[in-house]
Amino acid sequence: MTSFPRSGALCSVAFAGALLLSACGKSEPPAPAPTPAPASTAPVAQAPVSPAASSALAPATAASIAVAASTLPPPTPFSVAKLTLGSAVNADHQVTRPGDSFASNDKAIYASVATEGSTGGATLNAKWSYLEGQGQLVSNISQSIATDGPAITTFKVQNPDLWPAGKYQVEISLDGKPVTKQQFQIAAR
Repeated sequence: MTSFPRSGALCSVAFAGALLLSACGKSEPPAPAPTPAPASTAPVAQAPVSPAASSALAPATAASIAVAASTLPPPTPFSVAKLTLGSAVNADHQVTRPGDSFASNDKAIYASVATEGSTGGATLNAKWSYLEGQGQLVSNISQSIATDGPAITTFKVQNPDLWPAGKYQVEISLDGKPVTKQQFQIAAR
């Protein structure tokens, strides 16, 4: 007969464990056989769910995200909304003393250009002309702008001497296309 020393040791440990459990008064009852739940024919009542809670519970899908995105208003295209001339501006580049008539001894004249919409990069240009001098160019200034919403860009033209009296004009272009212009006058004083 062949002896297996390991199996004998295992049987001894199992038997000792059973004796210990019975000595403590503990015994493992057999697990009850699972019984199926009785079938019910009564309707199950559910609490009402608000539309907001219902949409919060629903999983987001590509289709529902696309529908939500299509209900957002399209982004406002970048454009010039308003041109204001004046002889002084504040820290926000807004004209504080608007006007279309200036004194010949005013050292600076400002063109404040309000824009709407967003752009990753656009160029605003202010072309200042003296109309009495056959449209003589006084100044031509360009500024690059990048914005996510409304913005104000200010252009400044200076003359350390007295301005010649007469009619002038500033023309604002956006990316090389004229969008607005305004005439103003310099009066001799």
